[in-house]
Amino acid sequence: MNGNKSQTFLLILAASFFMLLIYTLKFSPRIKQGSETTIMLAGDVMLGRTVMTKSLDSGNPDYPFEKVSDELNEADVVFVNLENPIVSNCPRSSEDLIFCTKPAMVEGLVAAGVNIVNLANNHTRNYGENGLSETIEILDEKEILTTGLGELVVREVKGIKYGFLGFDFISRTPKENDYELVKESVNEVDVLIVGVHWGAEYKREPAEIQKQWAKELVEAGADVVVGHGSHWVQEIEYINEKPVYYSLGNFIFDQMWSEETKTGLVMKLTFRDGELVKEEKLPTYMSSWAQPEFIR
Repeated sequence: MNGNKSQTFLLILAASFFMLLIYTLKFSPRIKQGSETTIMLAGDVMLGRTVMTKSLDSGNPDYPFEKVSDELNEADVVFVNLENPIVSNCPRSSEDLIFCTKPAMVEGLVAAGVNIVNLANNHTRNYGENGLSETIEILDEKEILTTGLGELVVREVKGIKYGFLGFDFISRTPKENDYELVKESVNEVDVLIVGVHWGAEYKREPAEIQKQWAKELVEAGADVVVGHGSHWVQEIEYINEKPVYYSLGNFIFDQMWSEETKTGLVMKLTFRDGELVKEEKLPTYMSSWAQPEFIR
């Protein structure tokens, strides 16, 4: 009997400790109860080639963002896929597939309130490791965080820790340690957003393998999966009630030769106490050269 009483007491003690832990986490003084955070997610941003020459020739590195910066600046976090290195020796070009832009063009990102960029894509190392290092250094000087290089990046807003990861599944397929990184990151943040560069270009629908990868990312702990790389806007799916945006299309790019490549989608997400409570679709269109604007 004494053994049973001791066992019961230990079970009650463990249950009480667990409930106290849940209460502490839920009502942590770090989190401002009832506070809201807005995060804007956009697609491919390429500031090289004719985007760069048009901007710098006009003396206005903010040019690509002029029509969207006011609204972007209303968000607490703006997360984009930056599809070019930033290097001081970037040459002028109109059609080169080796992307780059000059440091002056970063002023446009700053003016638009972009504070986190994904570098996990097939153009990040167009100028090698030295180009990547210079890119990170320049962005760091402007207090723009970079993800997609194998490490979790965290931005705390109103007591909520938002984590960002990036993966390039165009240059390679997912590996087990990618999913392990997601699982480990979940323990470090309140909300985990995963950017993925994947899929075939100029396709309206994601491939079935992308859907499988999305499922595995969500099961590993991703709260939001945001895709890019197809240059076209693709479907939205919910896996275990977590949103997967397979492709947000082009946000800023000089692919002005089709309606699809001139069209993009920005997702405005509102979180309350770390819970996603609202999603807004903000379509964009580049009617002027590589200069998006929100369309209603």
